Amino acid sequence: MPAYQRVLLKLSGEALMGDDSYGINPTTIDTMVKDIAEVVASGVQLAIVIGGGNIFRGVAGGAAGMDRATADYMGMLATMMNALALQDALRQKNVEARVQSALRMDQVVEPYIRPKAIRHMEEGKVVIFAAGTGNPFFTTDTAAALRGAEMGVEIVLKATKVDGIYTSDPKKDPSATRYETITFDEAIIKNLQVMDATAFALCRDRKLPIKVFSILKQGALKRVVMGEGEGTLVHV
Repeated sequence: MPAYQRVLLKLSGEALMGDDSYGINPTTIDTMVKDIAEVVASGVQLAIVIGGGNIFRGVAGGAAGMDRATADYMGMLATMMNALALQDALRQKNVEARVQSALRMDQVVEPYIRPKAIRHMEEGKVVIFAAGTGNPFFTTDTAAALRGAEMGVEIVLKATKVDGIYTSDPKKDPSATRYETITFDEAIIKNLQVMDATAFALCRDRKLPIKVFSILKQGALKRVVMGEGEGTLVHV
C-alpha cells in the first residue's frame, strides 16, 4: 500500500539531461517515465512541477547582462518544452497526462485552473505544471511548494541527482553522511540549501514535508511513495 495518496514531484530540468551537457536524454526520460507509470498504477495521485535548466543552460550565456525578468520568462518557456516532452513520453507508456501552464498558451496546453487540476488528479491523470508560478524572480522550487499547497498534497518529492541531503557535499567530502530525517529548522541553521528560501519557508509554514531523493536510481520514486527508507525526509 502506498504511504501517500497524493504527492507532488519536483523534477529539475537538469535531471532530464542524464549525462548530456544540455537537452533531454531519451534514455533518462524513458527510465523516469517507467517509474512514474508504476507509481500511477499503484493508485497514487501525482502532480509534477518541472524546471527548465537543461534547455535554458544552453542560452544562459546569451542571457548574461539581460534584464532579469526577461531571462526568467525565457526560463519559463524552457519548462514548457520539458512539460510537453514529459507528457508525450507518459502517453507513450499509456499514462494520461495534462499540462497546465501559469503562462497562457491556450493552443498548446491548458491554463492553470486549480479545480480542473484537482479533478484531473482524481481521475488518475498526471498533471504537469509548466512555467513555474508565472512570475519572474520565483524559482520552480517555489512553484513546487505553491502548487503542492494548492493541490493539498501530503508531501513534496524533490528529485535530484543526489540520493538525499548530506552533512556536506559528498562529491568533495568522502566522509559526508546522509541524513535519514532532518527538521526544517535544522536544515536552515546548517544552511543545507534543500530548496530556495521562499519554497522552504512555504513548506515549513504549511507543515508540508519534503523528501529529497535521487531520480536517477531506478525504482527510487516508487520506494519513496511506498514509505520505504529512501532519501532524506525534511519535516517540521
